[in-house]
Amino acid sequence: MTRAELFAAARRWRDHDPDPSTRAVLTDLIDAAVTGDVAAADDLASRFRGPLTFGTAGLRGEVGAGESRMNVAVVTRATAGVARYLLDTVGPDARVVVGCDARHGSAEFFDAATEVLAAQGLTVFTLPPRLPTPVTAHATRALDCDAGVMITASHNPPADNGYKVYLGGRATDDAGRGVQMISPADADIAARIAQAPPADEVSRDPAAVVHLDDETVRTYVERTARLRPGGSPSPVRVVLTPMHGVGGTVARDVLRAAGIGDVHVVAAQSAPDPDFPTVPFPNPEEPGALDLALDLARDVDADVVIALDPDADRCSVATVGPDGQWRQLTGDEIGALLGEQAARDATRPGDTLACSIVSSRLLGRIAADHGLRFAATLTGFKWIARTSGLRFGYEEAIGYCTDPDTVRDKDGIGAMVRVISLVEELGRDGRTLTDELDRLARRHGLHATAPLTIRVEDTALIGEMMQRLRSSPIERLAGSPVVENRDLAHGSADLPPTDGVLVRTAADDRVVVRPSGTEPKLKCYLEVVLDCPDGAVPRDEAARRLDALGADISAVLGV
Repeated sequence: MTRAELFAAARRWRDHDPDPSTRAVLTDLIDAAVTGDVAAADDLASRFRGPLTFGTAGLRGEVGAGESRMNVAVVTRATAGVARYLLDTVGPDARVVVGCDARHGSAEFFDAATEVLAAQGLTVFTLPPRLPTPVTAHATRALDCDAGVMITASHNPPADNGYKVYLGGRATDDAGRGVQMISPADADIAARIAQAPPADEVSRDPAAVVHLDDETVRTYVERTARLRPGGSPSPVRVVLTPMHGVGGTVARDVLRAAGIGDVHVVAAQSAPDPDFPTVPFPNPEEPGALDLALDLARDVDADVVIALDPDADRCSVATVGPDGQWRQLTGDEIGALLGEQAARDATRPGDTLACSIVSSRLLGRIAADHGLRFAATLTGFKWIARTSGLRFGYEEAIGYCTDPDTVRDKDGIGAMVRVISLVEELGRDGRTLTDELDRLARRHGLHATAPLTIRVEDTALIGEMMQRLRSSPIERLAGSPVVENRDLAHGSADLPPTDGVLVRTAADDRVVVRPSGTEPKLKCYLEVVLDCPDGAVPRDEAARRLDALGADISAVLGV
C-alpha cells in the first residue's frame, strides 16, 4: 500500500467510524502523518494492515482505532457479517445469545453486537454482563440458540480484546452444537463481513434486545456443582485466584453449591480489573502469575491452588511436592490427571478421550489402558469439542472439557471442581496429585513436556522461521537421530492441513512447531518419554532432555 493509498483508506474508515473517540485518534494520526511525521505514519500503517481474521479462538487484537484493531466499528461490521450468515443459513427466526467479560471495550462491544443483531430481526438474548466464557458456551446449548457471541480476549495482554463465535441449533450439525465455529463457516462469515456496509451505516436496535435474568447462570452453577460426587462437605482447603477476571463470583457460587466451603480467595486478584495490575500478563501459565496465590496457600496451609484465567475458560493447578514445596503443574500433567479420572468413571457418557496434537501423547496411552478410543485433533477447542463420543478433552494450554453435555468447550470452573474432587479422593487414601502422576509414569512411562515460546514484533519473522524448518529438515535433536519429520500443512487421514511441523526422534522425543493463532509468537511444544524400569520417576533426567531439545530447536530457528 502506497502512502497515498494508506491515507485514503484511513480517511474512509475515519469518516464512517461511529465512535467519536477512535475517530478523533485517526484524525490526529492522519493530520500528523500528512505533514511528514514518520512515527505517526508508521502507527497509521499498523492500524490498516488489513482486517482482523478469525484465528484459533475468534477475532483478537489490540483495542484501538483502525481496521486492524478491536473497536466499535470492527465489532459492528463483524456482527453484521454474523447476522447475514445466520439469516442466509437459518432464517429470520435465528436465535443468538451474547455475553462479555470485563476487559477494556467489552461493554461497548457488547452493546454494538447485541443491537446490530437485533436490528436484523434476529432474536437476541443477552446474559448479565461480566460473566465467564463457559457460561456463554453453556447458554448457546441450553437455550437452543443458533449462535453465541462472547466478547473476550481470554488470557491475552491487557491491551487486547476479542470476539468469539459459537454455532448451535440449526446453524450446525450435532457435533458442532455449542462449539466454536470452524471452516467453512468462518470463511463464509468473513466474506459477509467484507461485504458489510461501513459501520455507521449498519442499523442498531437496542429496544429489541431480550435481557436474560440469572436463571441461565443458576443452571450452569447447579450442573457444574454436581461434578463433585456426594453431598457431604469437602475437607479440601482451596486457594483460588480469578486473576482479575470475571470468574470469581461464579466459581465461588459453584464451590459453595458443591459443598466445597474451605476456600480462600486471593483478595488482590478477586475483582475484575481490565488492567490486571498484579501480573505482567493475565495468563496463569506465565512466570510469577501464581505468586500471590502460592503465598496465600503457604499462609493457610492449603491442599491445592486453583488459578482461573480472566474469562475462566482455563484452569491452572498447583500442589505440594514430596519436598514440601509448592509446584505448578503443567497443562499436560493436569490433562493426564483429569483424563485418568474420566477414564475410570464408567458413569460418564462418551467413550473417547481427545487432545490436541501438540499435547502429550500420554492421554492416548491412558485411553488404550482403559479400553477407550482416543483422538488427536488440531489445536483449539473448536476441533477437540467436535470429537465423536467425547468423554474428556484437553489442550496443553490449561484448557479442559470435563462435562461436554454442559459446556462443549474448555471450562476452567468445571475443571476446578473435577480437580478438587480428585484431591479429595486421593486424600482418603493418603495420596496426592504428585503420587498419582508418579503412578501414571510408572505404568505408561514419564511423559515430560515443556513449552518454548518465541515472541516477535514483526510477524513476518514467524513465516521465515517456519520456512527454515521446512527447507532444512532437522537431522538430530538432543543427540538422537530424527526418524519423523512431518509437515502438517499437507494434512493426513486423521488431521486436516494446518501450519505446523512435527519432528520425532529415535529416542521418542517429539517437537511440534506452529504459529500461535491468538498472539504474535511462534510456539514449540517439547516432549520426552522415559521409562521407569526400577520404579523411580526420572524427572531430573527428563528436565535435562527437555533443555537439550529446547536448545537444539532454538538453534535451528536462529534464536
